[in-house]
Amino acid sequence: MLIAHELLFEELTKYLELHLIESKASWLRLHFTQIYEQSSQNNELLELQNWCNNIIVKYPHKIFNSENFNSLQENALISLIRRDDLQMEEVKIWNYIIKWGIAQNPSLPSEPKDWSQENFQTLKTTLNNFLPLIRYFQMSKEDIINNVQPYYQILEENLWKDILKRLSTSSQTISSKTLPPRVILTQNLPSRLTESFSTVINEEHAAEIASWIDKKEDAYSVRNNPYEFKLLVRGSRDGFTAESFWNLCDKQTNVMVVMKVKGTNEILGGYNPVGWDKSLNGSQYRCNNDSFIFSLKNSKIQNSILSRVTDFGKYNSIYCDLSYGPSFSSGLFMNSPFNVLNNCYCWYNSFETKYERIRNKTYVRSPGSRYGYRSNFSVEEYEVFQIYNKNT
Repeated sequence: MLIAHELLFEELTKYLELHLIESKASWLRLHFTQIYEQSSQNNELLELQNWCNNIIVKYPHKIFNSENFNSLQENALISLIRRDDLQMEEVKIWNYIIKWGIAQNPSLPSEPKDWSQENFQTLKTTLNNFLPLIRYFQMSKEDIINNVQPYYQILEENLWKDILKRLSTSSQTISSKTLPPRVILTQNLPSRLTESFSTVINEEHAAEIASWIDKKEDAYSVRNNPYEFKLLVRGSRDGFTAESFWNLCDKQTNVMVVMKVKGTNEILGGYNPVGWDKSLNGSQYRCNNDSFIFSLKNSKIQNSILSRVTDFGKYNSIYCDLSYGPSFSSGLFMNSPFNVLNNCYCWYNSFETKYERIRNKTYVRSPGSRYGYRSNFSVEEYEVFQIYNKNT
């Protein structure tokens, strides 16, 4: 498509652009940052730009938290900031813009209190096209004082005076242009009675997992489950590889994975509040005492099995390895590709227990390990969710 664009084959370029959107959406999501950067550098690829922006306004972390944020093209970032439906707090937008502007001028001192007038003018010039797009009058007093005031010298003098006026009395008349508040989209999820949020678990499973997260003795009912489950990855949609998992889930927090075991009706999974971090590939482990793994009840198993981190093994409870998907040390491992015969396994170490066994299957001694036992399986389907509390 990019070559066709360079050769001015406009009709072919447009055809390939629409083909990617309509038929290769999962591939686009897998390589989202690259697609976003490429499309933003070509003003003719408007369909791809709109496709990317419509995703980013709902899930801004895909770009704003990406490793390549500071290298984004100015026009691409402006096209997002000007959107009235960008789902991000105004103060966070301001902070990201300041971060981007400083990254374009690496010679600036690290602390604004050490800046000269010339330093502030440099940043002002860099952010000249961004500053009019910020909704200053939608920020709280604390946000203004803590985040905007340190950089007030990059603002027009009259604008800063108006901001101070509004801080003292909200009814004071100002002359600066006031942009409308950003539109917060109502999270109207499809009715779970007609369209399931998951192909692996049901509402009762979700309520039970929610009660485990909150360490409740009695399980939540479906009606009073306080959590929403936002799908990050689905194997049949995004692929059963470690690459797809890391590209879509790296550094996400409050993450849950569930999987159907191929050839059985078992549902296994785990909850990781701190998330998986690809930068830890060398050290491989994360520590957390609130993670857990589980096996969910089904037509053959009457009761679910919950395995929390044991006192002895509370450290190094999360396993981070780029050749694996979501994994829990000495508990549950997803070796890539997950749907290949016996690539995944539950692990149990009788000497150094981090998690208790969650399968009712036989665990066999692992070759070369004195205390390790494993139970292998392959995955028919798997999903990763980010879990939000509805009330916060």
